[in-house]
Amino acid sequence: MQPQRDSVPKNSIPKVEGALPPGTLQRTLAIIMGGGAGKASYKFDNFSRSFVDILAAQQTPAGSQWYQGTADAVRQNMRYFLERPYDYYLILSGDQLYRMDFRALLHQHIKFGADITLATKPVARHQVSEFGIMQSGVDRRITGFIEKPVDESELREMKMSRELLRVIGSNEEEELFQASMGIYVFNRNVLIECLTSDLFDFGKHIIPSSIKDRHVSAFIFKGYWEDIGTIRAFYEANLDLTDVVPEYSFFEPESPIYTHPRFLPGSKINGATLRQAIISDGCIISDAHLERCVVGIRSVIRSGATIRNSIVMGADYLELGQSDSSQPPIGIGRNCVIDRAIIDKNARIADGVVITPEGKPPNFDADNYFIRDGIAVIPKNAIIPAGFWI
Repeated sequence: MQPQRDSVPKNSIPKVEGALPPGTLQRTLAIIMGGGAGKASYKFDNFSRSFVDILAAQQTPAGSQWYQGTADAVRQNMRYFLERPYDYYLILSGDQLYRMDFRALLHQHIKFGADITLATKPVARHQVSEFGIMQSGVDRRITGFIEKPVDESELREMKMSRELLRVIGSNEEEELFQASMGIYVFNRNVLIECLTSDLFDFGKHIIPSSIKDRHVSAFIFKGYWEDIGTIRAFYEANLDLTDVVPEYSFFEPESPIYTHPRFLPGSKINGATLRQAIISDGCIISDAHLERCVVGIRSVIRSGATIRNSIVMGADYLELGQSDSSQPPIGIGRNCVIDRAIIDKNARIADGVVITPEGKPPNFDADNYFIRDGIAVIPKNAIIPAGFWI
């Protein structure tokens, strides 16, 4: 996700306790990799023991190195995770978009008597080079693993069997492979034993070595799932949400997605034309044309601007009437044209700016913008002067 990750730590770890129902599942600690910053604790309410702790990367007398990988990040924080007698540890990734009932994952883990269970997603042949690919039988026990395979003979061996496809309700004639989703359940003692080694990463090191001498099981997930750890994936997953009937929807009454309440005013639209757009709270949009766009909180888009196929991340604060006259105000200026771009927070785009990756190499670095995977990226707090063409 560079350049967006320049100011955001990837491997700070929020941990979630009590996010699962009572009984066996309540003895589970969820560890979410990535997405946190700082050290804070949040309690859900006064009537349960549920809480969220955010553990940032840190250096201690016991270890002066920063996190070397996902397994090392958990290892360096084990003193927190072992404070209470949890039986199971659910390890999640912070840069994915999906909706999963973790109760089903944990029930299968317990039912099959597994040491480790990892979620897998059936993918087509053209996608296998992007993932670690697992091999399992109808009993779900994983017997093989190849990281991003490209060899044809390896692929033939890793293909899901007709029997397994039939059991999970897929077409037996399909050519599908099990891709690791980076979602793991560990038994307490197994996690402790696995992390006594010097291995750094779950997907690259811990799981492949565990397959040899432990019961590692696959939980096959067939719902929507996208890894948004790259600029292109982040861009496409966000814009897909603007479809009339998106493959992933936030409008699911039985499994809602909650966001942080910011108590901002409703967005104000002054004569704009909107088509397939998602507008967040606290925005002011005046006589602009927006088509297939996601617009973040506190965005200000001025008259005559045209924005297509783009993500505007918004702003951390409103500065209406308080901006320094020596620089453009935060937001999108008058008569700007923006296409296939990500505008990060607090960017100041002056009047008459044109931003598009058209005619540029797929990856390119400049002083105040980047091209990544064919997407123009304006970094946080960037200033683009009037009339500038990107």
